[in-house]
Amino acid sequence: MKKLILPFLAVLMMTACTETNPLLSDWNTPFEIPPFEQVRPEHYLPAYIKAMEVHSAEIDAITSNPEPATFENTIVAYSNSGELLSKVSAVFGSASGVKSNDQIKEIARELSPLTSAHYNEINLNEALFARIKEVYDNRDSLGLEEDQMRLLTETYKGFARNGANLPDDKKEELKKINTELSANQLAFGQNLLKETEWTLLIENEEDLAGLSEAQIATAAARAQQAEKEGWLFGLDNPSVMPFLQSADNRELRIKMLDAYLNRCNNGNEYDNNQVIKNLISLRLQKANILGYEDYAAYVLEDRMAKNADAVYSLLNQLWTPALAVAKAELADIKALAAKDGITDVVAADWRYYFEKSMQSKYNISDEELRPYFKLENVREGIFFVANKLFGITFEQLDNVPLPHPEAVAFECKEADGTTLGVLFMDMFSRPGEKRGGAWCGGFRSQYYKDGQRVLPLVTIVGNFTRPSGDKPALLSTDETNTFFHEFGHALASLLCDVRYKGLGRMTRDFVELPSQIMEHWVFEPEMLKEYAKHYETGEVIPAELIEKLDKAGKYGQGFVTVEYLAASFLDMDFHVLKSIPEDIEPITFENKVLGERGLLPQIPSRYRSPYFNHTFGGGYTAGYYSYIWAEVLDCDAYEAFVETGDIFNPEVALKFRKEILERPGVDEAMKLYVNFRGREPRIEPLLKNRGLN
Repeated sequence: MKKLILPFLAVLMMTACTETNPLLSDWNTPFEIPPFEQVRPEHYLPAYIKAMEVHSAEIDAITSNPEPATFENTIVAYSNSGELLSKVSAVFGSASGVKSNDQIKEIARELSPLTSAHYNEINLNEALFARIKEVYDNRDSLGLEEDQMRLLTETYKGFARNGANLPDDKKEELKKINTELSANQLAFGQNLLKETEWTLLIENEEDLAGLSEAQIATAAARAQQAEKEGWLFGLDNPSVMPFLQSADNRELRIKMLDAYLNRCNNGNEYDNNQVIKNLISLRLQKANILGYEDYAAYVLEDRMAKNADAVYSLLNQLWTPALAVAKAELADIKALAAKDGITDVVAADWRYYFEKSMQSKYNISDEELRPYFKLENVREGIFFVANKLFGITFEQLDNVPLPHPEAVAFECKEADGTTLGVLFMDMFSRPGEKRGGAWCGGFRSQYYKDGQRVLPLVTIVGNFTRPSGDKPALLSTDETNTFFHEFGHALASLLCDVRYKGLGRMTRDFVELPSQIMEHWVFEPEMLKEYAKHYETGEVIPAELIEKLDKAGKYGQGFVTVEYLAASFLDMDFHVLKSIPEDIEPITFENKVLGERGLLPQIPSRYRSPYFNHTFGGGYTAGYYSYIWAEVLDCDAYEAFVETGDIFNPEVALKFRKEILERPGVDEAMKLYVNFRGREPRIEPLLKNRGLN
């Protein structure tokens, strides 16, 4: 294998840090948790470089083995390689997401071409692929078990899809493309992090009209921290969304939303339009080299959907009814706005007047509900449903390393006391340091090593409302729902029970099933009585509020479905292009494709192109549809519980665990689902759940 050419800075840092680098030492910590507090930025580059050298040596050991290629000495050996690199990558990836700074960003930029080159050398290693192919060609005579056959076929397919069968000149071309893709995706995310630092300073108290005491107190504290006089609001969701819902000052609402929608579209050094053009062009080139007519065809071949036609069919099936419901909601909003003399309702009016419409129709508001959704109580509700369904428990861990000082850790235990894994939670917003949104990640995946189950180390990250003054963190209903969602991802990691590393992942359009099914329990009356308790009095949420919440539950689904579907269409439309016009402009393209579908001007796409990190930062490229695809599955799966008359039915829960959560990559996603449900999913439960039928 080729030796890495090290940047001068990396050489210096490696010389200075290798001997004492905590990332390269044995982790003598509880559960072998990474020693987060000992890791400094200067440790990352030398740790990466050493870990890549070790990984390369492991690959060399496979390819230089004089014995004939076998399942154990080639496929299992490859699956187990790169353990040190995975450990280092997980710690750095976490730091990049939750405690980023200029030094971390610079390290990421320097690492990008190094890691890209490293994986190119492995994915396009002819000797390695030859051994894998030798085992694959003889697969039917090897007497492999189901999971072994799956690991073999997926390993072979992975190499083929990464270009292992290409001629040498095309391999070199692909390497360059992969390196450029990595650099551009990194730049996209870093630009977005910078642009989201924008703030609005309010200096006149009258401009705070409509905002709650908690919002005002939080903004005052934020201003004080920034050493400014007044009240400071930002583009992170816990700040911008409540502002758009509550602020009476229409000009300021418009200013806030314009800043939010125009992130990375301001013609400055953080503008992402050229980055997008680079990415869609590079992705198409990659697809063409690998034998596909467009990038979506390349991505979807390996997903449940299989092709773009199936994706568009689902999106179109939902678009018409969702748009009709959204237009009815808009009529409500226009009627209320007209009372304030507003005849030209714009996007910045939607959330504000929707809140008023919700109040007038159902006599309920998010601010009225927040006192019952204290973060710690919601967390207990999450643990409650996990215990009811799967018999597992969570105990807080003290004196263990934490990925951030604000994080907390829990040991997850089986009903018999066996440890299943460790779960970290880091839930509060830190603009400029933590990337936006919510996600579930990990520091170690589950598999078996020397016959022993390796414990997964899982983390949930959010950007939730902070405690304010003497008030604890009181979550919105959306934040509460998000907490349950991400916990569903965590459960999938904690309950995973596969023999081999390579079988612990679900396809992108299946992976949202475990998370989204958890959302069905959030506001069930049985659940609310367990965890929705007033933060001051401890009073369980009143029955009349539960009834209002239930009646209002489907109101607003037009808006949320349309904004989501718009982003899904946009993601697909960019990646089904079979040629890229030289004069393509992302915003112009976006306006055209969404305008032709009839998107209401008052509903922007959930993500506009310049800050659509799901697709342009990687991860959900030609895959943002996955949430609604998986919602067909989760609504149908939840019906399996409802049909028994017990939403906590232990037999159904056990089957869901055994057939889906424990064996995510052991078989095709649809087969796993059919094993659980006894049939393929139906769309009717989704339409009913969203009120679109």
